[in-house]
Amino acid sequence: MKKTWFSIGQIVLTLIVVVIAGFVLWKLVDYYLYSPWTRDGHVRADVIQVAPDVSGLITEVDVVDNQQVKQGQTLFVIDQARYTLALRQAQATLQQRRATLDQARREDVRNHQLGDLVAREVAEESRSRVEQGEAALADATVAVDTAKLNLQRTIIVSPVDGYLNDRAPRTGEFAAAGRAVLSVVDMHSFRVDGYFEETKLGGIDIGQAVDVKVMGEPDVLRGHVQSIVAGIEDRDRTLGSNLLPNVNPAFSWVRLAQRIPVRVALDDVPKDFRMIAGRTATVSVRGLAPSLGNGKHEAADHTVASGVAPEAASGVKPAAQSGAQAGSQAATQPHPQPAASAAQ
Repeated sequence: MKKTWFSIGQIVLTLIVVVIAGFVLWKLVDYYLYSPWTRDGHVRADVIQVAPDVSGLITEVDVVDNQQVKQGQTLFVIDQARYTLALRQAQATLQQRRATLDQARREDVRNHQLGDLVAREVAEESRSRVEQGEAALADATVAVDTAKLNLQRTIIVSPVDGYLNDRAPRTGEFAAAGRAVLSVVDMHSFRVDGYFEETKLGGIDIGQAVDVKVMGEPDVLRGHVQSIVAGIEDRDRTLGSNLLPNVNPAFSWVRLAQRIPVRVALDDVPKDFRMIAGRTATVSVRGLAPSLGNGKHEAADHTVASGVAPEAASGVKPAAQSGAQAGSQAATQPHPQPAASAAQ
C-alpha cells in the first residue's frame, strides 16, 4: 500500500515538474522569439563637424580635448591680420568711390541748372556717371560688409552645447575653409536606436514605453518609441548598366529576419549617468501605446506611423460619410475598456 502511494506521489511530482518545465519553456520561447526586445541597440547622438568659413593659421586655442562646451563659446581663433588688412582696403575703396560719386552728382546738378546752355548729350553723360557711381558705391559697401564678416568668422565658436572630440586643434596648425577641424557631440540629442527583427515589429508602436539597459551601467533608462524607419536597403537588388532592376537570382533556404531601426527617445536620464554615443544597449519594449482602448484608434495610430494618412488609407473622407453610416459605425464600435482591463 505504501509503495502504491509512493508511486502515485512520484507520478504527481513528475507531472508537476513537467508542467512547470513546459510553462517555463513556453515563456522562454515566447520571450526570445516573439517579445519585442533586442540586444542590438546603440546610444546615438548628433555630431556636428566644425569647419571654419575662412582659411588661415590658428593663433589661439581656448579648449582642450574632450572638454564640455557651451553654445557660442570660443573654440579657436584664426590669424586676423590678413582679414584686418582686407577690411581696411575695402573701406578705402568705399571712401574713394563715395568721393567719385559726389563729384559726379555736383557736375550733374550744374549741367541741369545751365539748362539749354549744355548740350543734351553732355547732360545725359553726366547723369550716366552718377548712376555708375551709385552702383560702384553699392558694390564697395558690399565689399566692406564681406570683409567685416570674414574678420568676424576668424573666431570659431561652438554651434551647440556638447562635448569636443578627443583632439582639439593646436596653435600653429593651418585651417582650410570648409574643412572640418573638430567635432562637437550635441549633449541634447542623445537617443537610442534599437535594431529589431522584422518578426517582432507587430508588438512595437509609436509611444510605447521602453526600458534601455546600457552595457556596464546598473541603472535602467526609461524612454518611449519615437519613430520607426520607413525603409531599409535592399541588398538583393541593384541597377544594371541600362538602369533596369538587377535582382540576385541566388536564394538561400535559410532567410534571416531583417533588422529594422527603431528610434527611442529617452524620458529620464540620471544626472550621474555617463552618456557616450556608440555604447551598446539592450532595448525592451513594454506596455501599450497611449490610446483610447478601441480598435479604430489603434488602427489609425498604425496608419499614421506608417506614413499614410487615415483618409488615404481608407479611401473615404470623414466629411463624405452620411448620417446612416455614422450611426451604423457608432452602433458597431466597441466600447472603450476600463483603464484596469486595458492595462492587463
